[in-house]
Amino acid sequence: MDAEVWVVIPTYNEAANVEGIVRAAVAELERVVPSAFCILIVDDNSPDGTGEIADRLADAHPEVEVLHRSVKTGLGGAYLAGFAYALAGGAERVVVMDADFSHDPRYLEPLLDAAESADMVLGSRYVPGGAFQIGLVRRTISRGGGLYARAILGVPIRGLTSGFRCVHRRVLEAIGLETVLAKGYVCNIEISYRALLAGFRVEEIPIVCHDRTAGSSKMSTRFILEAMSAVPRLRRSAPGLVARAAETKTRIGASRVK
Repeated sequence: MDAEVWVVIPTYNEAANVEGIVRAAVAELERVVPSAFCILIVDDNSPDGTGEIADRLADAHPEVEVLHRSVKTGLGGAYLAGFAYALAGGAERVVVMDADFSHDPRYLEPLLDAAESADMVLGSRYVPGGAFQIGLVRRTISRGGGLYARAILGVPIRGLTSGFRCVHRRVLEAIGLETVLAKGYVCNIEISYRALLAGFRVEEIPIVCHDRTAGSSKMSTRFILEAMSAVPRLRRSAPGLVARAAETKTRIGASRVK
């Protein structure tokens, strides 16, 4: 489907949530997006029937598409597959959000509004007006990982780990999706950091993050362990990432002039 705005929703064992979140997102996007939009469900071969429910939603809603992945390679892999699919479908702005209602679809409007002037917009729980309404363990893991990343990478952005964001095509093209290494939640940190290094404007808007009411959280201490090794590697690779982004932006600009 050719659409300017795409919303990517990764799923794994979200049979209890996927229909509700998709219907809520469709209703919100019909209200705030004047042009065509698409919601892409990226399912990692969920054994609980999430994929079958997603297919039924796609049959019922022309704005919904499903990408079935036969192998579960982590949240980062689902993000990257969704980004690539959306870009091939003509996306200029790509939103990613969770399927478990921790990200309220009502924030789609301010997220997209902010993306009118910013290259990447993060829904942040750590800026004034943002808040957590989730369990202590998940809150501690998320906050700890974010503080660690900010300290190591030396960037002012508070919501580096946010999984609720809007990214412009130009950012995804410049950073090179095929070169993103992180496989889990750290993928959010890597994409944010690489966008900042490339000189893109990254903004944060406040959101209230809610705890899921159905299903089980995928967040675990594995996120901290991954961050401890991946974030210092990102910092060490910064000069090469800056050079690569500059070269890619020049090449893209030249091809568009033609």
